[in-house]
Amino acid sequence: MKLVFAGTPQVAVPSLTLLASSNHEIAAVVTRTDAALGRKRVLTPSPVAAAAEALGLPVIKANRLDATATETIGGLDADLGVIVAYGGLVREPLLSAPRLGWVNLHFSLLPRWRGAAPVQRAIMAGDTETGAAVFQLVAELDAGAVFAQLSTPIGRHATAGAVLDSLSRSGAELLRRVVDDLAAGTIEAVEQTGEVTLAPKLTLDDARVDWTLPADRIHAIIRGVTPEPGAFTEIGGARLKLHDVAPTHGQPRLGPGRISEIDKRVLIGTGTEPLELITVQPAGKTAMKAIDWWRGVAATEVIAS
Repeated sequence: MKLVFAGTPQVAVPSLTLLASSNHEIAAVVTRTDAALGRKRVLTPSPVAAAAEALGLPVIKANRLDATATETIGGLDADLGVIVAYGGLVREPLLSAPRLGWVNLHFSLLPRWRGAAPVQRAIMAGDTETGAAVFQLVAELDAGAVFAQLSTPIGRHATAGAVLDSLSRSGAELLRRVVDDLAAGTIEAVEQTGEVTLAPKLTLDDARVDWTLPADRIHAIIRGVTPEPGAFTEIGGARLKLHDVAPTHGQPRLGPGRISEIDKRVLIGTGTEPLELITVQPAGKTAMKAIDWWRGVAATEVIAS
């Protein structure tokens, strides 16, 4: 079939690469425009744009699929649109422009966690399982009938970044099988059933740790917002990023947010048992071992907020 592929971040690259190596033709790749990154705000192509250019594929850069983009994509006469984390809405008449419409690879077990941050919200909620689904794109958010899905356990210490990296590869294989089966006419989608939950985009407020919560809840939240936007707390008005923390067992209780060194480990109090700080990043510095940061603070006790 002739495909048009839409995606932007790194998690979409395995799907693009796999489809580019298949028997299908990718007529064009749609991605968001170059973004200013880093302290010097250098305009940088999206990971999908860079991958498409390396593969020699035509690239359409657009932050919104407006009338101009719709006309360009519609003129490709594609059989199928494929979307993986593009970051924009596909509306009519573009939604119906390809002969078979659009399919979407989404990183959750639909209808659980419809929205922009499904893996992150699943981990933050304490889910023990997640997955990927390929569904027919419809106007309603992530509500289309599902062609195929896979499930995978969420490890007790897994971060959102690690889970997404794994799902980007297994999901790409799932997506390719669905595209092959659609070309052969041997697959039908099944309507979603079950309770719908939403996974809105993460904000900085989601990343600020509330130390009055139970330790297991805080641990899940920190893993869910790692690597982006990145968990943090404040000490004396300065932000301290929390790259890695770990549960403790049998340690004495500390007041919520109270930091102390115990047996050469940096512990911080929660609403239940303390957590151990493993890797942190003070404002204006690089990430470092928590024990090195703590000894640089030269204090016996600190309160985080």
